[in-house]
Amino acid sequence: MKILITGGAGYIGSELVNYFIDDHEVVVLDNLMYDPTSLLRYTNSTNFKFIRGDVRDLKLLGDLMKDSDVIIPLAALVGFPLCDRDPRAAVEINYEVNQWIADNKRPDQKVIYPCTNSGYGTSEDGTVRTEESPLNPVSLYGKTKVDAENAYRNSENCVTFRLATVYGPATRMRTDLLVNNFVLRTLRDRVLVLYECEFMRNYVHIQDVCKAFKFVLDNWEVCNGETFNVGNDSLNMNKLQLAQTIQNHLPLEIIRAEFTSDPDTRDYIVSSQKIYDRGYSCDYDLDDGINQLIKAYSIIESPWYANY
Repeated sequence: MKILITGGAGYIGSELVNYFIDDHEVVVLDNLMYDPTSLLRYTNSTNFKFIRGDVRDLKLLGDLMKDSDVIIPLAALVGFPLCDRDPRAAVEINYEVNQWIADNKRPDQKVIYPCTNSGYGTSEDGTVRTEESPLNPVSLYGKTKVDAENAYRNSENCVTFRLATVYGPATRMRTDLLVNNFVLRTLRDRVLVLYECEFMRNYVHIQDVCKAFKFVLDNWEVCNGETFNVGNDSLNMNKLQLAQTIQNHLPLEIIRAEFTSDPDTRDYIVSSQKIYDRGYSCDYDLDDGINQLIKAYSIIESPWYANY
């Protein structure tokens, strides 16, 4: 098949290409706003093609879609700080382009779209969030991603993900993600100051995210038309538990800031049992990711890579 990945030079995309490149033709569309080297390792493959461009160039996007069998729309402004800094671009890239793809794709074209489980917002009653739970995004980022998910859910031949907070090293590194950031700050400062440390999140290793895309494509007949939470259910934990796990690997002083609020108010427990029941499983736990990040940060001299 021919697979079109928009935003394929980013944190997830730069790893995801590796899961398809041996068996399929992969075309990446990216404007290279971050790391221009993240895809260099694929240039020796005859199955790989790169197009530099903006996903908002609808003529270019439409031309690339014409002969694609699978579309994986990763292009996005990711995270609430970046979206708040440029709200117009956030709406255009995160929502409007995806609505256009959903409206203009052929019925036979397959789409796998990654939303975020930050759309669950805050779970005031403490109940576990499943795919049937109401969405209540608390940021522009979450709202634009949920709107895009709805566009694809109203389209044929689409699967949507609600991703947990991703962690782990990648060719295009990010250090603003919570686990990645906590490990880096521990290595640099040996101190973590935790705000509202009881807030719950769930996590998933970046390689397990990539595996989920491949799993769905390989099992399309049992996944088509569905929405799946994609996370590691053993990693529903609060910030203090996360810091304590890092403390098992590195010297760390944990300070609780009792009277300061965190601008990120997400707080929820999420179940990914639905995709597990289809046969998917996670291969990496938090200890694996922490050990990998320690090695990655020993290589990168100035590792402040973020979506800013």
